[in-house]
Amino acid sequence: MKKALVIVILFLLSFAFPSLSSAEKMPCTVVLEPVSGQNENAEGVALIHKVQFKPQGYKRTSVSMMASHLPDPSEWGDYDGYEGFVTIPNEISWRFKLYPTPEELGPTWAGRFDQITAEMKNVELEIRPSNAQSEKLGEKVLSGEIDICK
Repeated sequence: MKKALVIVILFLLSFAFPSLSSAEKMPCTVVLEPVSGQNENAEGVALIHKVQFKPQGYKRTSVSMMASHLPDPSEWGDYDGYEGFVTIPNEISWRFKLYPTPEELGPTWAGRFDQITAEMKNVELEIRPSNAQSEKLGEKVLSGEIDICK
């Protein structure tokens, strides 16, 4: 009887505190979808997980992004590549270069950033065109978000 009561209480708490039940444990993934329907063939994904490179070092968060079927970056303006852009609004942001792979019908773009120490809460993930010379970053073309990944 006590076990059943505990289960019922835990079940009810998951509705009372939805953030506890919706928190994703690392690793977690986010689908990156086209912004404003401009390119319905383009899709992407972000993988968020912990990494530790030295035995004595502390763990950091790594964000990897991959996108396929993106148009040539120059179609968005004066751009020659794509970058991943990760932000916790009003707190901090990171950007990193995505590299193209040679494929028949256009490249797949991929890259990662391994140095995040912030809590991954209310995170927006985007892929944007960029210009390597001017370091100009364009508007987001793919995006997704997570409430919390711990």
